[in-house]
Amino acid sequence: MSQPVARKRWQIVDGVLLLDKPGGLSSNDALQKARRLFSAAKAGHTGTLDPMATGLLPLCFGEATKFSNRLLDADKTYLATMLLGVSTSTGDAEGEIIRQAPVMAEPAAIHAVCAGFLGEIEQVPPMYSALKHQGKALYEYARQGVEIAREARRVTIYALEVKRISGAEVDILVRCSKGTYIRTLAEDIGNALGCGAHLTALRRTAIGPLTLEGAFTLDALNELPEDARGPLLAPVDSLLGNLPAVQLDAAQTASFLHGQAVPQMLETGEYRIYGETFVGLGRADGEGLLQPVRLIASRT
Repeated sequence: MSQPVARKRWQIVDGVLLLDKPGGLSSNDALQKARRLFSAAKAGHTGTLDPMATGLLPLCFGEATKFSNRLLDADKTYLATMLLGVSTSTGDAEGEIIRQAPVMAEPAAIHAVCAGFLGEIEQVPPMYSALKHQGKALYEYARQGVEIAREARRVTIYALEVKRISGAEVDILVRCSKGTYIRTLAEDIGNALGCGAHLTALRRTAIGPLTLEGAFTLDALNELPEDARGPLLAPVDSLLGNLPAVQLDAAQTASFLHGQAVPQMLETGEYRIYGETFVGLGRADGEGLLQPVRLIASRT
């Protein structure tokens, strides 16, 4: 007679896992696999990566989930490979080839065209995206062969460096604002060169203050005993590393943790707040008061 399967024991885990996501896995599937490895009772991610893409996917456990949305607006950095001369239905290697053209551009022309995409540009979001139209994701319409009119969006390309040119393959390093579609950028570069292009590989190397340095793969985590995984988590406040820090005294910390504003003459803006440890996110009004925005629950 078979033994009953033991139910998973979930536990309180607080911190941020810098995951190096493998290709072929959705962000949610990666989250669920990592959550089980840490037996984390509460988990969430900070924005998705396409299944084809690899690289940095910060995953939040416990109290860190309170701040997961802070990275949605953060700048991202990607290393991308595009293939010139071949256009696909999805803008990446997962789509069907819809057009091919000879690649006549010399390296100097490729560098020049890429430089032309620096700064604020307009992008038309791809049909194969999770953007909603009348409550339905665009990719659902695309799978049915339905084309939906999309308005161009303004995004910013802060850096675009050509790293390698090998025949029709071009590697580019891109640092961009939120909402930028690298697939669309590759297509637009290809169109500007007169031959079309699609994305064949995409790796995210940074998001906000977080980088791949210190990131772990699922395979590496799986090889470790569970009690050795917890120390690998980054602290909750790593999600706010781009904000200035403010230190409160004991009395101010107690008031702040009770949801009360405390006197602090600071410039208007958001701050990481510390007592003996990190206590949460605050906003200064520029007139001498610091208001709690998001607080860490005490673990007793």
